[in-house]
Amino acid sequence: MKTTLDEMLGFIRVVDSGSITAAARQLAQTTSGISRTLGRLEEKLGITLLRRTTRKLELTEEGQAFLVHARGIVAAVEQAEEQMRIRRQQPAGRLRVNAASPFMLHQLVPLVAAFQQRYPDIALELHSSDNIIDLLEQRTDVAIRIGKLRDSSLHARPLMHCPLRVLASPTYLARHGKPATPEHLAQHRLLGFTQPDSLNTWPLQHAGGDGYTIQAALHASSGETLRQLALAGNGLVCLSDFMTGADRASGQLVQVLAEYTLPTRQAVHAVYYQNTELAARIRCFVDFLLEQLAAGGTAP
Repeated sequence: MKTTLDEMLGFIRVVDSGSITAAARQLAQTTSGISRTLGRLEEKLGITLLRRTTRKLELTEEGQAFLVHARGIVAAVEQAEEQMRIRRQQPAGRLRVNAASPFMLHQLVPLVAAFQQRYPDIALELHSSDNIIDLLEQRTDVAIRIGKLRDSSLHARPLMHCPLRVLASPTYLARHGKPATPEHLAQHRLLGFTQPDSLNTWPLQHAGGDGYTIQAALHASSGETLRQLALAGNGLVCLSDFMTGADRASGQLVQVLAEYTLPTRQAVHAVYYQNTELAARIRCFVDFLLEQLAAGGTAP
């Protein structure tokens, strides 16, 4: 479109106010500036919009037709801007959230009802992935990342920090006994992650130093799968507190080697791209998570 919004607005103000001088005053511009704007607009359109006399301005037939369209365009832009102002006050629109399945199931899902009650105009779209995704490729607004962040192009807000514990079910311990030291883990069935390898170094202090790298008998890509395997008595596992709190409270999983466990806290961040303006719906979602996690005593 060759014609600009400012040119259309200047034309409308001249018509409504009845003079170039009055329009210039309303738009905080000079009379000569408004006059040049009108001249430029007529040149672009190739028509005469206004007949100018010493006493008044009179719309031509073409000017009358253009005025109708110009009013509609300016009104549509003003309405769009007003909708954006409303959205800033009451966030609305689709919000695509991605998180690893354990965090999705144990932390996000229980909060969905309260979030939707507070923000009924936000349509949540929840996606689970146990691998790190490309936010743009997956059309994701905000992702929950657990552990060390690698992508410096992302903006991150810390949500919580969770201890890691070595756990087993009472059933497994009754059959195989409880390891007395980290060195005794070699005699047990250990459950590990397929990736990343860093998750298979458990936060244990042992004779060789800090951090015990396990040789897993069974691997899984998801922490939730490992949790279920541990609950079923398949071996020992090292998992974050955010997914095992209820299991430990009910006694379905029991911590082992507590005296050898290093005070490691796994970081959880909400991430989104730095080079985009943070939409109100993303901001309120992250703020809501921080508020709820703080109430649960797990926020940073």
